[in-house]
Amino acid sequence: MVITDFSSVLIPLSGQSKWFAILWTVLSILVISRLLRFRHKLQAANNLPGHRPMFYPLGPPGAFFNSTQWYNGIDMHWVRRFQMYRSGENVSIVPWLAGPSAIYTSNLDVTRQVVSGSHKSDFIKHENASKILLGWGMNLAAADGDVWRRHRRIMGPAFNNDLYKLVWNKTRKIYYEMLATDQWANRHEVSVPSVQKITFKLALFVITTCGFGISSHWEEPLRSHNHAMTIQQAFRIISDTGAFAVFAPKWVKRLPFKYIRDSNTAHEQLGKFMRDEVIRRRAQITSGEIDLDGDNLETHTIFNLIMKAGEDEEGKYQLDDEEVIGNVFIMLFAGHETTAHTLAATLGFLAIYDDIQDEVYDQIKSILSDQTEPIFEDYTKLDKVLAVFYEAMRMIPPGHLMIREATKDTVIQVPRPVGEEGTISMPIPKGFKIIADMVGIQYNPRYFEEPEKFKPSRWHGISNESEAFTAFSIGPRACLGRKVATTEAVCFLTCLLRDWSVKPILREGETKQAWLDRVLDGAMGITLGVKDVPVTFVRRH
Repeated sequence: MVITDFSSVLIPLSGQSKWFAILWTVLSILVISRLLRFRHKLQAANNLPGHRPMFYPLGPPGAFFNSTQWYNGIDMHWVRRFQMYRSGENVSIVPWLAGPSAIYTSNLDVTRQVVSGSHKSDFIKHENASKILLGWGMNLAAADGDVWRRHRRIMGPAFNNDLYKLVWNKTRKIYYEMLATDQWANRHEVSVPSVQKITFKLALFVITTCGFGISSHWEEPLRSHNHAMTIQQAFRIISDTGAFAVFAPKWVKRLPFKYIRDSNTAHEQLGKFMRDEVIRRRAQITSGEIDLDGDNLETHTIFNLIMKAGEDEEGKYQLDDEEVIGNVFIMLFAGHETTAHTLAATLGFLAIYDDIQDEVYDQIKSILSDQTEPIFEDYTKLDKVLAVFYEAMRMIPPGHLMIREATKDTVIQVPRPVGEEGTISMPIPKGFKIIADMVGIQYNPRYFEEPEKFKPSRWHGISNESEAFTAFSIGPRACLGRKVATTEAVCFLTCLLRDWSVKPILREGETKQAWLDRVLDGAMGITLGVKDVPVTFVRRH
């Protein structure tokens, strides 16, 4: 039988071809539009060499993932710190699938141009860049422009010598509370699987005591209002789940997974703790229980002095309740997280470099030879103690990125490579992001000889407040709590190293260099820290 009518076969095929053609056309349009958009983003980034990740690493979904051999994630600037700027001090990040393009810079001159915070600056710190810090209200760290200047005007006076002396005395007191516990008393050696358990506890106690006058004891950790978790646990969870809490949709936050439940509980408990403490302290001030004008050093806490400054200012400069809570959070979080991480890193480096530890110990002995306890007046003399803290922070800077956005089409001046004079003008379009990479700056050989090496001697003889040290940020927006952190660190390290030497806990067959590579590696949360640092403290004779 011969079939002569093919219409029944040809019609379906024609329909399939039609839909295939439509699909092909749509895909072609999408691909071409994506390519054109990618080309436009390259042009906005001045066609600088750099990285072409799938997603923008600092926004969803890119911020949810760490870097791998094949993927550039949120910690790209740390993981690739030795390779990222081989082509130059400024590199472009242009996602090929989704997200804005940006320029990462490891140059201080470029950084100063974009983070100055002056009235004339063409760059702002957009709220989107500080979402993680805005969970409880506007604060000094997240604010920009006139709002930042108002917060700075209120908070600045609280950071003075009376506060620093209080920090020193409280740090020393907390150290002795630690020594009185069963873990330390009458022990020749004390092994700690993670020294962060000590440094985070210390730093949180110091900031809650000196920041808010909250009494605490080494063996009685601060807890939330219903004892669901310690405040230290809440901060740890908030730091670890920061990107999720900011970028995840609301419906995802209702899913019944432990990670999500812990994140929600930590935010709820910390918020309740802060609000309760603010209400309590305000009531004490209003009732006269706390005399803001008195000479008692114990009342010179950060919160009390902020309240006093607010009362002394005109109404337009005072902080509202939400802003007070926001600044309480940033003081508690930044005031303990950054110091704790850097103290842990410092002890890790000292455990490896015996010669540097011995040099620091010799200075401590020479300065404390005629006295039993270190006092605040010793702070400026203990420059080698401060130097090891500075160098640990240089190598692992907690405040690792500063994100700025152009408010209009503008031009920045980019220094030519080392050895060449002058600058190159680089146009920056409105809305484009410049990201000051503090890791890149600290590892830039333009500023530091052998930046990959732990060399505290580079800070010997440098003033405690010198702008040569940039890991606390630079210019007017440099960290307001810098001297609080360094005072606490110098006091604690002086007390500890006077009484104990520190050694690494090595795995079987592990060398010191292998321990260094394994342990003193970056751990990315809201801040950049280190992995668990296992050490043994050996009592000195």
